[in-house]
Amino acid sequence: MNGGRNDGERVAFFGGSFDPPHLGHLAIAKAAREALKLDRVWFAPVGAQPLKPQGSTAPFADRIAMTELAIAGERGFAVSLADAPDAEGKPNYTLGTLQRMREQLPAGSDLFCLLGADSFFGLGSWRGGAEIPFAATLIVASRPGQPLDDLTAHLPEGLMLVAGESAARDRTAGSAALRSYVLRNGAGATADFHVLPNVHVDVSASAIREQVRAAAERPEIDADLKAPRLLPSAVAAYIRAHGLYR
Repeated sequence: MNGGRNDGERVAFFGGSFDPPHLGHLAIAKAAREALKLDRVWFAPVGAQPLKPQGSTAPFADRIAMTELAIAGERGFAVSLADAPDAEGKPNYTLGTLQRMREQLPAGSDLFCLLGADSFFGLGSWRGGAEIPFAATLIVASRPGQPLDDLTAHLPEGLMLVAGESAARDRTAGSAALRSYVLRNGAGATADFHVLPNVHVDVSASAIREQVRAAAERPEIDADLKAPRLLPSAVAAYIRAHGLYR
Protein backbone atom coordinates (compact mmCIF):
# COMPACT_ATOMS: atom_id res chain seq x y z
CA MET A 1 0.00 0.00 0.00
CA ASN A 2 2.72 2.44 -0.92
CA GLY A 3 2.31 5.82 -2.56
CA GLY A 4 0.94 9.17 -1.51
CA ARG A 5 2.23 11.59 1.07
CA ASN A 6 5.46 10.75 2.93
CA ASP A 7 5.68 7.38 1.15
CA GLY A 8 2.45 6.42 2.92
CA GLU A 9 -1.25 6.63 2.21
CA ARG A 10 -4.38 8.10 3.67
CA VAL A 11 -6.35 4.93 4.31
CA ALA A 12 -9.81 4.45 5.82
CA PHE A 13 -11.06 1.23 7.39
CA PHE A 14 -14.80 0.82 6.76
CA GLY A 15 -16.08 -2.18 8.70
CA GLY A 16 -19.58 -3.57 8.96
CA SER A 17 -21.84 -6.46 8.12
CA PHE A 18 -22.44 -5.33 4.52
CA ASP A 19 -25.48 -7.58 4.60
CA PRO A 20 -25.99 -6.52 1.85
CA PRO A 21 -23.71 -3.64 0.77
CA HIS A 22 -25.98 -0.86 -0.52
CA LEU A 23 -25.91 2.62 -2.00
CA GLY A 24 -25.85 4.20 1.46
CA HIS A 25 -22.51 2.51 2.16
CA LEU A 26 -21.14 3.78 -1.14
CA ALA A 27 -22.37 7.32 -0.46
CA ILE A 28 -20.59 7.39 2.91
CA ALA A 29 -17.35 6.07 1.43
CA LYS A 30 -17.44 8.50 -1.51
CA ALA A 31 -18.06 11.47 0.77
CA ALA A 32 -15.18 10.44 3.03
CA ARG A 33 -12.85 9.88 0.08
CA GLU A 34 -13.58 13.35 -1.25
CA ALA A 35 -13.60 15.28 2.02
CA LEU A 36 -10.47 13.70 3.54
CA LYS A 37 -8.55 13.18 0.29
CA LEU A 38 -8.31 9.45 0.96
CA ASP A 39 -6.12 7.28 -1.22
CA ARG A 40 -7.94 4.10 -0.27
CA VAL A 41 -11.08 2.93 1.51
CA TRP A 42 -10.97 -0.65 2.76
CA PHE A 43 -14.46 -2.23 2.95
CA ALA A 44 -14.15 -4.96 5.58
CA PRO A 45 -17.15 -7.28 6.02
CA VAL A 46 -17.04 -8.60 9.56
CA GLY A 47 -16.95 -12.29 10.38
CA ALA A 48 -18.56 -12.23 13.83
CA GLN A 49 -19.78 -9.10 15.61
CA PRO A 50 -19.77 -9.34 19.42
CA LEU A 51 -22.82 -7.06 19.63
CA LYS A 52 -24.74 -9.19 17.11
CA PRO A 53 -24.44 -12.73 18.47
CA GLN A 54 -27.16 -13.95 16.09
CA GLY A 55 -24.72 -13.28 13.26
CA SER A 56 -25.30 -11.97 9.76
CA THR A 57 -28.02 -13.27 7.47
CA ALA A 58 -25.83 -13.95 4.44
CA PRO A 59 -22.68 -16.11 4.71
CA PHE A 60 -19.35 -14.29 4.87
CA ALA A 61 -18.31 -15.48 1.40
CA ASP A 62 -21.47 -14.02 -0.13
CA ARG A 63 -21.01 -10.71 1.68
CA ILE A 64 -17.43 -10.51 0.37
CA ALA A 65 -18.63 -11.27 -3.16
CA MET A 66 -21.42 -8.67 -2.98
CA THR A 67 -19.06 -6.04 -1.60
CA GLU A 68 -16.61 -6.66 -4.44
CA LEU A 69 -19.47 -6.18 -6.91
CA ALA A 70 -20.68 -3.03 -5.13
CA ILE A 71 -17.32 -1.23 -5.28
CA ALA A 72 -16.20 -2.44 -8.71
CA GLY A 73 -14.77 0.43 -10.72
CA GLU A 74 -14.66 2.87 -7.79
CA ARG A 75 -11.32 4.63 -7.47
CA GLY A 76 -9.43 3.63 -4.34
CA PHE A 77 -12.09 1.26 -3.01
CA ALA A 78 -11.02 -2.28 -2.09
CA VAL A 79 -12.23 -5.23 -0.05
CA SER A 80 -10.27 -6.20 3.06
CA LEU A 81 -10.26 -9.53 4.89
CA ALA A 82 -9.01 -7.85 8.07
CA ASP A 83 -12.27 -8.77 9.85
CA ALA A 84 -12.64 -12.26 8.38
CA PRO A 85 -14.06 -14.98 10.64
CA ASP A 86 -11.66 -16.12 13.33
CA ALA A 87 -10.55 -19.73 13.00
CA GLU A 88 -11.63 -20.37 16.60
CA GLY A 89 -14.94 -18.57 16.20
CA LYS A 90 -13.93 -15.62 18.35
CA PRO A 91 -15.67 -12.27 17.72
CA ASN A 92 -13.97 -9.48 15.82
CA TYR A 93 -13.14 -6.34 17.79
CA THR A 94 -12.55 -3.14 15.83
CA LEU A 95 -9.80 -1.85 18.12
CA GLY A 96 -7.63 -4.91 17.56
CA THR A 97 -8.26 -4.84 13.82
CA LEU A 98 -7.21 -1.19 13.61
CA GLN A 99 -4.09 -1.78 15.67
CA ARG A 100 -3.04 -4.61 13.36
CA MET A 101 -3.74 -2.52 10.27
CA ARG A 102 -1.68 0.39 11.59
CA GLU A 103 1.29 -1.93 12.14
CA GLN A 104 1.09 -3.08 8.51
CA LEU A 105 0.89 0.37 6.92
CA PRO A 106 4.07 2.00 5.61
CA ALA A 107 5.65 4.84 7.53
CA GLY A 108 3.95 8.18 6.98
CA SER A 109 0.50 6.69 6.45
CA ASP A 110 -2.65 8.09 8.05
CA LEU A 111 -5.26 5.59 9.22
CA PHE A 112 -8.92 6.53 9.57
CA CYS A 113 -11.95 4.60 10.82
CA LEU A 114 -15.16 5.33 8.91
CA LEU A 115 -18.47 4.90 10.75
CA GLY A 116 -22.10 5.61 10.06
CA ALA A 117 -23.98 7.58 12.71
CA ASP A 118 -25.72 4.42 13.97
CA SER A 119 -22.36 2.77 14.68
CA PHE A 120 -20.98 5.91 16.31
CA PHE A 121 -24.00 6.11 18.64
CA GLY A 122 -23.09 2.66 19.96
CA LEU A 123 -19.34 3.26 20.21
CA GLY A 124 -19.46 3.50 24.00
CA SER A 125 -20.49 -0.16 24.20
CA TRP A 126 -17.65 -1.39 21.99
CA ARG A 127 -14.60 -3.03 23.54
CA GLY A 128 -12.01 -0.28 23.87
CA GLY A 129 -14.40 2.27 22.36
CA ALA A 130 -12.62 5.19 24.01
CA GLU A 131 -9.29 3.99 22.55
CA ILE A 132 -10.49 3.67 18.95
CA PRO A 133 -10.11 7.40 18.03
CA PHE A 134 -6.43 7.15 19.03
CA ALA A 135 -5.85 4.00 16.97
CA ALA A 136 -7.41 5.59 13.88
CA THR A 137 -8.89 9.02 13.27
CA LEU A 138 -12.69 8.79 13.35
CA ILE A 139 -14.82 9.86 10.40
CA VAL A 140 -18.53 9.74 11.25
CA ALA A 141 -21.18 10.13 8.56
CA SER A 142 -24.71 11.32 9.24
CA ARG A 143 -27.71 9.20 8.31
CA PRO A 144 -31.32 10.23 7.71
CA GLY A 145 -33.10 10.38 11.05
CA GLN A 146 -29.80 10.21 12.94
CA PRO A 147 -28.52 13.80 13.19
CA LEU A 148 -25.10 14.47 14.66
CA ASP A 149 -26.11 17.62 16.52
CA ASP A 150 -25.09 16.49 20.02
CA LEU A 151 -21.82 14.63 19.65
CA THR A 152 -20.91 14.85 23.33
CA ALA A 153 -23.92 12.75 24.30
CA HIS A 154 -22.61 9.85 22.22
CA LEU A 155 -18.90 9.93 23.03
CA PRO A 156 -17.54 6.94 24.96
CA GLU A 157 -16.93 7.60 28.64
CA GLY A 158 -13.62 9.37 29.22
CA LEU A 159 -13.65 11.32 25.96
CA MET A 160 -14.55 14.97 25.52
CA LEU A 161 -14.42 17.63 22.86
CA VAL A 162 -11.47 19.93 23.50
CA ALA A 163 -12.53 23.27 24.98
CA GLY A 164 -12.47 25.93 22.33
CA GLU A 165 -12.92 23.39 19.58
CA SER A 166 -16.60 22.65 20.18
CA ALA A 167 -17.35 25.26 17.52
CA ALA A 168 -16.17 22.97 14.75
CA ARG A 169 -13.89 23.84 11.89
CA ASP A 170 -16.06 23.58 8.79
CA ARG A 171 -14.84 23.27 5.24
CA THR A 172 -16.02 21.88 1.93
CA ALA A 173 -14.00 19.62 -0.33
CA GLY A 174 -15.75 19.55 -3.69
CA SER A 175 -19.34 18.60 -2.90
CA ALA A 176 -18.48 16.98 0.44
CA ALA A 177 -18.97 18.99 3.64
CA LEU A 178 -16.60 18.28 6.52
CA ARG A 179 -16.79 19.33 10.15
CA SER A 180 -13.64 18.74 12.21
CA TYR A 181 -13.18 18.56 15.99
CA VAL A 182 -10.50 17.55 18.48
CA LEU A 183 -11.05 14.87 21.11
CA ARG A 184 -9.20 14.55 24.42
CA ASN A 185 -9.02 11.60 26.79
CA GLY A 186 -8.39 11.53 30.54
CA ALA A 187 -4.63 11.26 30.03
CA GLY A 188 -4.58 14.46 28.00
CA ALA A 189 -3.96 12.83 24.63
CA THR A 190 -5.77 14.43 21.69
CA ALA A 191 -7.06 13.09 18.40
CA ASP A 192 -8.70 14.65 15.38
CA PHE A 193 -12.34 13.77 14.83
CA HIS A 194 -14.27 14.40 11.60
CA VAL A 195 -17.98 14.50 10.82
CA LEU A 196 -19.63 14.28 7.39
CA PRO A 197 -22.90 16.12 8.15
CA ASN A 198 -24.61 15.96 4.76
CA VAL A 199 -24.80 12.28 3.82
CA HIS A 200 -28.53 11.73 3.40
CA VAL A 201 -29.03 8.47 1.51
CA ASP A 202 -31.96 6.77 3.23
CA VAL A 203 -31.15 3.07 2.82
CA SER A 204 -31.37 0.32 5.44
CA ALA A 205 -29.88 -3.14 5.02
CA SER A 206 -32.56 -4.64 7.25
CA ALA A 207 -35.28 -3.02 5.12
CA ILE A 208 -33.66 -4.43 1.98
CA ARG A 209 -33.58 -7.93 3.48
CA GLU A 210 -37.24 -7.65 4.45
CA GLN A 211 -38.14 -6.44 0.98
CA VAL A 212 -36.37 -9.42 -0.57
CA ARG A 213 -38.20 -11.81 1.75
CA ALA A 214 -41.54 -10.21 0.95
CA ALA A 215 -40.87 -10.41 -2.79
CA ALA A 216 -39.38 -13.92 -2.75
CA GLU A 217 -41.98 -15.33 -5.13
CA ARG A 218 -42.03 -12.34 -7.47
CA PRO A 219 -39.87 -12.35 -10.62
CA GLU A 220 -39.66 -8.55 -10.65
CA ILE A 221 -37.50 -8.48 -7.50
CA ASP A 222 -34.57 -6.80 -9.29
CA ALA A 223 -36.79 -3.98 -10.49
CA ASP A 224 -38.17 -3.63 -6.97
CA LEU A 225 -34.72 -3.19 -5.51
CA LYS A 226 -33.39 -0.89 -8.22
CA ALA A 227 -36.40 1.38 -8.57
CA PRO A 228 -35.81 3.28 -5.31
CA ARG A 229 -32.06 2.99 -5.90
CA LEU A 230 -31.27 0.85 -2.91
CA LEU A 231 -28.56 -1.41 -4.33
CA PRO A 232 -26.00 -1.45 -7.10
CA SER A 233 -27.58 -3.46 -9.91
CA ALA A 234 -24.87 -6.14 -9.74
CA VAL A 235 -25.60 -6.72 -6.05
CA ALA A 236 -29.35 -6.98 -6.69
CA ALA A 237 -28.65 -9.55 -9.42
CA TYR A 238 -26.34 -11.51 -7.09
CA ILE A 239 -29.00 -11.63 -4.35
CA ARG A 240 -31.53 -13.02 -6.79
CA ALA A 241 -29.15 -15.50 -8.42
CA HIS A 242 -28.05 -16.93 -5.06
CA GLY A 243 -31.45 -16.86 -3.37
CA LEU A 244 -30.23 -14.74 -0.44
CA TYR A 245 -32.46 -13.32 2.33
CA ARG A 246 -35.39 -15.61 1.59
